[in-house]
Amino acid sequence: MLVLVTGADGFLGSNLVRSLLDKGYSVRAMLQHGRNTGTLDKLDIDKIYADLLDLKSLSDAFIGVDVVIHTAAFVSIWPSRNVISRRVNIDGTRNVIDTVLKTGVKRMIHVGTANTFGFGSKNSPGNETLPYDGYKYGLDYMDTKYAAHSLVLEAVKNRGLPALIVNPTFMLGPYDSEPSSGAMIVAIYKGKISGFVPGGRNYIYVKDVADAIVNAVTLGEVSEAYILGHSNLTYKEIFNLIANTIGVKPPAIKFPKWLIIFIGALGSAWGRIKGQKPIISYPMSRISCDEHYYDASKAISKLKLLQTPIEVAVRESFSWMKEKGFFDKHE
Repeated sequence: MLVLVTGADGFLGSNLVRSLLDKGYSVRAMLQHGRNTGTLDKLDIDKIYADLLDLKSLSDAFIGVDVVIHTAAFVSIWPSRNVISRRVNIDGTRNVIDTVLKTGVKRMIHVGTANTFGFGSKNSPGNETLPYDGYKYGLDYMDTKYAAHSLVLEAVKNRGLPALIVNPTFMLGPYDSEPSSGAMIVAIYKGKISGFVPGGRNYIYVKDVADAIVNAVTLGEVSEAYILGHSNLTYKEIFNLIANTIGVKPPAIKFPKWLIIFIGALGSAWGRIKGQKPIISYPMSRISCDEHYYDASKAISKLKLLQTPIEVAVRESFSWMKEKGFFDKHE
């Protein structure tokens, strides 16, 4: 069976391609020209270059494919409103849907985000039944991912799209070449994070996400969405876990909510004036003070989602980045 992965060279994509190969699937990696695809070196895959916004190149890439796993997305959170987010995440997903239907692909797995659903507390975490409430942050990344999620469900209902959706939480693990989530580990290792904020979020090992997505090739139901998550941790808890795992001192200062919001507002204002990304923006300061906790019971039951300890994810992320010299590069 031939599986095409969009965004195959990304953090999740690089782990997903390996999981597919381990389970005996043939893999076609859809890539953008000009990107560093080093995380895919020496893998037995078919690389094809195409653009989500170019229907002709998508049609060529999808020929002969049985399953499409759509992981590609524009994930930048600065500026908060960004036309590129809308084009890639909404128009790009619409093009993938159209091409799946045109070329007769048997199944599409759309990779969204858990933020598409309402979040909750540790005692009552969010799940797939809670409506989206991320609008309040004014962040195009969240809004466009929700819009893409809705496009997929609409096409399933009205056009017969053979698709289901997976919605990962915050992933940690190897092959994070940007780094994205790994930047937090780098910062804690170097002592650049002096304290923690009041909120929290759900964390998961990226390989567990990848394996569950591969399981979704044959498991799960069309039209359904599945939150892929594991541990609900406050920022104090995750910072302590990371520090203890990699052998450094954890951040000790608890920053009050008002201070984080104030710093975020200043960051956004300064970023707009200087035309550069702030350390923390106003939307991100608000998000960091909220509890983004989720329940992954549905995916555990239906997609056989594993629950590997987060310490394993941190250890593998740390080892991979250390091997690649990230602790020297990112000062």
